Amino acid sequence: MRAGAALAAAAALAAALAIAAPATASPPRPLDLRVTGGEGIWRAENHFQLEWANPSTGSGPPLAAVHYRILDPRGTATDETRIGWVSDGIAAIAVPKVPGTYTAEVWLEDTAGGQGPAATASLRFDDTKPANIELPPIPRWVGRTAFPLRVHLGHPPGPVPLSGIRGYATAIDAAPEGTPCAEPSHCAEAETTLRGGIEDNTLTIPALPEGISYLHAVAVSGSGMKSAKSGQATLRVDTTDPVTWLAGAPAGWVNQAVRLVASASDAGSGMAANGSAAPPFTAIRIDGGVPAIGPGGSAAATMIDEGAHRVAYYARDAAGNVDDGGDSNGIANRAPRTAWVRIDRGPPSVAFANSQGPSDPDLLRARIADSLSGPDPTRGWIGVRAARSGDRFEPLPPAAAAAGELRARWDSDAYPVGDYEFQATGYDAAGNAAVTTQRSNGTAMVLSNPLKATTTLRASFGGGALRHTVPPGRGVRLSGRLTTGRSTPMADAPVRIVERFASGAAAARVSTVRTSANGTFLARLAPGPSREVAATFDGSPTLARSAGHSLQLEVRSWVRLRASAAVARVGGAPLVFSGRLAAPQAAIPVGGRSVQLQFRLPGLPWAEFRTVQTDAGGRFRYAYRFSDDDSRGTRFQFRAYAPAQDDWPYEPGGSRPVIVLGR
Repeated sequence: MRAGAALAAAAALAAALAIAAPATASPPRPLDLRVTGGEGIWRAENHFQLEWANPSTGSGPPLAAVHYRILDPRGTATDETRIGWVSDGIAAIAVPKVPGTYTAEVWLEDTAGGQGPAATASLRFDDTKPANIELPPIPRWVGRTAFPLRVHLGHPPGPVPLSGIRGYATAIDAAPEGTPCAEPSHCAEAETTLRGGIEDNTLTIPALPEGISYLHAVAVSGSGMKSAKSGQATLRVDTTDPVTWLAGAPAGWVNQAVRLVASASDAGSGMAANGSAAPPFTAIRIDGGVPAIGPGGSAAATMIDEGAHRVAYYARDAAGNVDDGGDSNGIANRAPRTAWVRIDRGPPSVAFANSQGPSDPDLLRARIADSLSGPDPTRGWIGVRAARSGDRFEPLPPAAAAAGELRARWDSDAYPVGDYEFQATGYDAAGNAAVTTQRSNGTAMVLSNPLKATTTLRASFGGGALRHTVPPGRGVRLSGRLTTGRSTPMADAPVRIVERFASGAAAARVSTVRTSANGTFLARLAPGPSREVAATFDGSPTLARSAGHSLQLEVRSWVRLRASAAVARVGGAPLVFSGRLAAPQAAIPVGGRSVQLQFRLPGLPWAEFRTVQTDAGGRFRYAYRFSDDDSRGTRFQFRAYAPAQDDWPYEPGGSRPVIVLGR
C-alpha cells in the first residue's frame, strides 16, 4: 500500500507542478524566405528551391522540424510535407505542370511540438510557347541608303502566355534555316535581342555586308520559352552604286546638235525593276537643270544650245543606290560623273590686216576671232589670183602660226608685175568656216606687184665670157656684181653659186660668197667635170630675188697614151699601145668607156684605126702590128681620143701625140 501511495503522491505532485507552470510560446516564422534565383520570376520548369534563415527561439524549446506546403492559384493545397530536422532551405519543390502562380508556405516546429506561423513565397511557372511570328515583307533588295534598316516584327497571334512576352530574339546569318537561340525550346536572357515586351518589336539593323543574309526571329515569353518555329526573311544587300558611262559627248567643240546616251549597269541588284519600291533609272542632267530620266539602264538627251555645257549622268539601281550627289536617308550620295559638251554653230570673223608690214611685205596676215570656240590655228588658208581674172584662188604656203591669226607667205618675186587679190578662209575650233577678201577696214585685199625693191646680178668667167672650156684638173674663176635700184651696190650680201654637173657626175655643189663694199664678188670653182653654173641672190623680206645668166663650164676629157717602142718594124713584133682615161668626180662603169686610137701623118687629119674599151679603172691596152711596106721610113703620130658619150660629164679630148717610126 505504501508503494502505491507513493506513486499516487508523485503523480499528484507532477500534475500540481504542471498546473502551476506557465504556457510555452510557439516558434517564430522563418526569416527572409526567398526563392533561389529571384522572387517573382517566371520559370519554364516546375522545380523551385527555397531558402530562409531560422530565427532564435530565445528561452523556448529549440527548433526540431520544418513544415511546408504548396497552394495552387485557387489556394488549394497540392502538397504538404514535414521535414524532421532543422533546415534552412528546400532543394527541390515541384509544382504541378499547369502554368500559374503558386504559393509556398514554410513554418517551424520546436521540440515541444509547438508550430509557428508560416512565411510565404510566390512560385511562378509557365512553360507555354508563344505563337510563331511572321516577318513583314522586306524589299527584294536593300541598298546603301536604306541603312539603318528598321524591320517591324509581327506580334505573336492569339492569347499570350501567362508569363507574358518578354521580347524577341533575332539573329542574322548566312544560314537559310537558322535560329536565333542555342536551345531548342527556350532563349537565354542574353539571346533576347528586344527586351521591352510585346510592343518592343522594331529591330534596327545598322549595316550588313553585300550579298544575301537571312533574318531569323522568335517571340520569347516571360519564362524564356520561344516560338516553336522561327520567322524567316531574306535580306539581299547591294550597297554599291551602279556603273555609268556616257556616249556621244565630243572631245572638243562641235558645230551641230549633240545627242547623248547615258548607260548604266549593276552587278548586284541590277537595273531591272523586279518589284523594287524605287524603280531603277538612268539620268542625264544638263547645267544643273531638270534631268532627262529613262527607266532602267539607259537615258538620252539632245543638246542644241550654243555654249559650254556641264553634263552630269548618274543612275539608281534596284536596291536604291544612286550617285546623284544628293542626300538619301541622311547619307550623302557620291557625286555623279560629269562631262563637258561644247557647241558653237556660228562662223568666226575673218579679216586681213589693214596694211603689209614694211619689213616683210610678202607676209600675209588675217585676223580670226570667235567668242565661243575660238580660232583653230591648224586649219585655214590664204589664196592669190590675178586681180579681176575670175580664176580660182591658188593656195599659198602657210607661214609660222601666231595666236588668233592666219598667216601665209606670198613669193611675190615669182609673179609678174601687176595687181593681185587675196582670199582668206578661216575656221573656229568647232569647224565653222568664214571666207573674206577684205581688210579689217573694209577695203579689198589687193596688192600691186612688185612689192620689193628690185636687184640685178651679173656674173661671168674671165673677160665677161658666159661659156668657157678648160683642160681637166684646172680650176676657174667666176666674178660678178650685185646692185639694187639703178646701180646702187649691195655690200655684204650673200650670193649663192650652184654648180650642176653634167649627167654621170656627182650631185650639184653649192657654195656661198659675199659681196664686197662695191657689190662685187669673186668665186673660184674647183676642178671637176663639165657643169652649168648659176649665181643667184635669194632676196630678203624687202629685196627681190635676182640671178645672173646661166654659165657653161666645159671640161675636156683627160687621156694618157704611150707606146711600147718608138720604132716599129714592118712584119716584126707588134707595137703595144696602153693608156688611161681619167675620170675625177665621175664613175666609169664596169663595162668601161670607149677610147678611139687615132693616127696621122704630118700635114694630114687624124684618122681612127681602132676603138677600144677601158676597164672600170679607165685603163686600156692594144697591140698593133705594122705590115705595110709603105710604112718603112714613115714617121707616124698616134693619140688616144675620148669622144662624146652618154652619161660622160666631159667634153671630147685627146692625149698628147706619141711619135713612132716605121722600119
